[in-house]
Amino acid sequence: MSSTPGSDGASQQALSFFRERFGVDESSVEAALGTALERRVDYADVYFEYTTQDSVSLEEGIVKDGSRHLDQGVGVRAQSGERQGYAHSDEISMDSACLAAGTARAISDQGGNAGPVALAGSAHDGNLYPVEIAPTDVPVERKVALLDEIDRYARSLDPCVKQVMASVITQHRQILIASSDGTLAADVQPLVRLNVQVIAADGDRREIGYEGMGGRYELGRLMEADNWKRLADEAVRVAKLNLGSVACPAGSMKVVLGPGWPGILLHEAIGHGLEGDFNRKKTSAFSDRLGERVAAEGVTVVDDGTLPERRGSINVDDEGTPSRRNVLIENGVLVGYLHDRLNAGLMGMEPTGNGRRESYAHMPLPRMTNTFMLPGEDDPADILSSVDRGLYAVSFGGGQVDITSGKFVFSASEAYLIEDGKIGAPVKGATLIGNGPDVLTRVSRIGNDLEIDRGVGTCGKDGQGVPVGVGLPTVRIEDLTVGGTEG
Repeated sequence: MSSTPGSDGASQQALSFFRERFGVDESSVEAALGTALERRVDYADVYFEYTTQDSVSLEEGIVKDGSRHLDQGVGVRAQSGERQGYAHSDEISMDSACLAAGTARAISDQGGNAGPVALAGSAHDGNLYPVEIAPTDVPVERKVALLDEIDRYARSLDPCVKQVMASVITQHRQILIASSDGTLAADVQPLVRLNVQVIAADGDRREIGYEGMGGRYELGRLMEADNWKRLADEAVRVAKLNLGSVACPAGSMKVVLGPGWPGILLHEAIGHGLEGDFNRKKTSAFSDRLGERVAAEGVTVVDDGTLPERRGSINVDDEGTPSRRNVLIENGVLVGYLHDRLNAGLMGMEPTGNGRRESYAHMPLPRMTNTFMLPGEDDPADILSSVDRGLYAVSFGGGQVDITSGKFVFSASEAYLIEDGKIGAPVKGATLIGNGPDVLTRVSRIGNDLEIDRGVGTCGKDGQGVPVGVGLPTVRIEDLTVGGTEG
């Protein structure tokens, strides 16, 4: 089995790994595909995965939990029209692959014979996340030592810090995809994440502060003191800030979203509605609206899986399609959706490199990678000073979205009152309530300070979770409903 022109070290490494460890070569993969294609199907693919993941967590000054998890297996899909058959096994062998292929074919069986497959490969240029040391190869002793340092440092910052919780999670994922259209693709995907959370107390009042960081790079970056200390500083700052927060007023008001993580609102309230499956089934608020104005002038929304080392980035998606930059909304006009192969084919469009799955045990779905709004020309300070009374939301916690209607509710974990153009008191209990497509039309000013989040996002859909990135410049939204706790 050989890689194709344009493929890189990561692809070669994954190809060699599956061949040498499990005997998975080009001829055996073609045989498995042949089994799936013994009856008439439109498309079939075989997906191999070998993933190791470690996690270590600290609480109350001691390491309370540590785990090492191995996820390996093969999944085979057979597709006829809209009908998909899928079967998987946690054993990586060609016998298991052929058995799964037969099962998937039976589910989608339409009769006839599709003929043989010749794998030609799928090229992708460069490597978005080269690493020399797999994150899971770093000794656990070094990870424990890092958490101990974080605990001591965070407690030293302020006597109000009563509890420190920290965790480090590392993952090393190797995948191999072959499909009936001749695609042969492979990738090695590192992933690291460091979380720091503190509880601060003032009398009977206790508040939480959190900050995290991660991406597709070596763990050594998170172990650099400048990085982990920055996370601890921020977690303590937010916890202390919340100790002094006041009740949030409720009502319709101007809202300014800060840069970076507030892009989670864009991801949830708008991004999901632009995924191909919802639009093919016409269950999205954006269905049949290509070419229409769906946002204010100046609003451009992009999903880009090619950003180096970002949590949501991928060299190839889980169908072997090279990742790319997809413009979804351009200057307020809807110009594209996010597609996997199935929905792209059924809608007469091209795959966009967004076919993603949690593991070999799941079928791919159209999913986001790194989704963000492009910056405008406004100075963020000018945007804030333009608001006489409103809310400045800097960070968000949980939220809920109805894809069909676009309605959402999000809770702000850090927010401030804006009074006479100045940032006022921090508030507690602020929620933003609105409709995704409607909110885009209410964007009145866009800052020049686009930021992508620190690398902590995980997107859930149909029971599957995948790592994603979000981003936003400072934006001003007119007349958004704010739910508060001020009675």
